[in-house]
Amino acid sequence: MTPSATTLVSEPTHNAALGALGRTVTGKPLKIRSYPNFTTLLEERIYRKQHLAAAFRVFADRGFDEGVAGHISVRDPILTDHFWLNPLSMHFSQIRVSDLILVNEQGEVVEGEEPINAAAFAIHSEIHKARPEINAACHAHSVYGKAFSAFGRELDMITQDALRFYKSHSVYDSFGGVVLDREEGRRIAVCLGKGKACILMNHGLLTVGESVDEAAFWFISLDKTCHAQLLVDAARAGSGREPKLIGEEEARFSYEQVGLPAKGWLAFQGYFDEQVAKTGGSLFM
Repeated sequence: MTPSATTLVSEPTHNAALGALGRTVTGKPLKIRSYPNFTTLLEERIYRKQHLAAAFRVFADRGFDEGVAGHISVRDPILTDHFWLNPLSMHFSQIRVSDLILVNEQGEVVEGEEPINAAAFAIHSEIHKARPEINAACHAHSVYGKAFSAFGRELDMITQDALRFYKSHSVYDSFGGVVLDREEGRRIAVCLGKGKACILMNHGLLTVGESVDEAAFWFISLDKTCHAQLLVDAARAGSGREPKLIGEEEARFSYEQVGLPAKGWLAFQGYFDEQVAKTGGSLFM
């Protein structure tokens, strides 16, 4: 049977695309949250920086920090060849909006008083350059991500959540040490292609998105998917039983429900709200 979404046929296009039922018993339509519209680019800059700061706090809560490794970037909406990054030596859990560093395409600090991670610049600058539609990128050495990366293979489509990465992730299968060369950053960008994620062999995970919210959620989900894959692989080795792969038609249909940018942005909003509540808004300082 061809997959369908009959429960959503009466929903407006936006709600249906996000799998949201939004109608009261009186017939009043309820709109799901969506990326806001801004009257000025300055307003959007503030928004992007606030959500970038929150993303670092979310990563810290999930143990994605490890010393000075790991970085998240977001393109500046005014100076579009510049992007915002974390300071090199500040723990993710402490980062506020005022701590963020603005760098240009040469890696020079335009705003801020702290140095940045050279590997962050080498990777993120080339991704932002190669993908003008992408405004954010996340890279960290999460435990399950780096464990799965050691195999140098793509994920199997064995869970609904894995389908977020259906035909939208790749493997960079060349480890050359810490990425300090912009040429290697270019090779990673080429390997990423038009996808949303790249597994860097013997290294970790990389995700991108139209918003930092989207990129951050893809990273959270990708790490969890790597964890699930490792558990399935271990169970297969122990039991001799083969996992059931999701069919191509079902995978394509489900990707449209779970893997598009608007769904990635929406999925992050609960995490963002949690950080605002936990910090009392102090992360916006």
